[in-house]
Amino acid sequence: MNGNEIRIAVLSDTHGLLRRCVAAEVQDCDCILHAGDIIRQSDLDELAVYGNLYAVRGNNDIWMDGVRDLAGILRFRIGGVSFCMVHDRRDVPRDLEGVDAVIYGHSHRYSEEWTGGRLWLNPGSCGRARFGGEVTMAKMTLRDGRITGVRKIEFENADE
Repeated sequence: MNGNEIRIAVLSDTHGLLRRCVAAEVQDCDCILHAGDIIRQSDLDELAVYGNLYAVRGNNDIWMDGVRDLAGILRFRIGGVSFCMVHDRRDVPRDLEGVDAVIYGHSHRYSEEWTGGRLWLNPGSCGRARFGGEVTMAKMTLRDGRITGVRKIEFENADE
């Protein structure tokens, strides 16, 4: 941490492929958020070595040992910022009172939108590229109970 700055890696849809380039990006983060479709418990175990890990179950995780037991909706606070995380945006609860950031995945497409002072962030897919999309994740910074930055990370010629 830099002073009271908190660095967060935001991932989704690894689908059993935790790329070395992705693992390298999360190593300087204090927390890692994974918005589902993880597939392998061993990927979560590796991510947990790098920082505090928050993860939800995706639609492809329901068949997989270990990850099937993750919550479908997770609410938590980091550094005074309140998060709600799901895999599919359609599963976001209606009551978002007090939530500063909604994190979701599923579509494999990066999306970052501020609505009514609330961040809606889909980091895209950092596993296998699907639907002709990019391999992406996000990094977020928090300071003094606020989101101070969000940055899209794109992996060109990503390793497997």
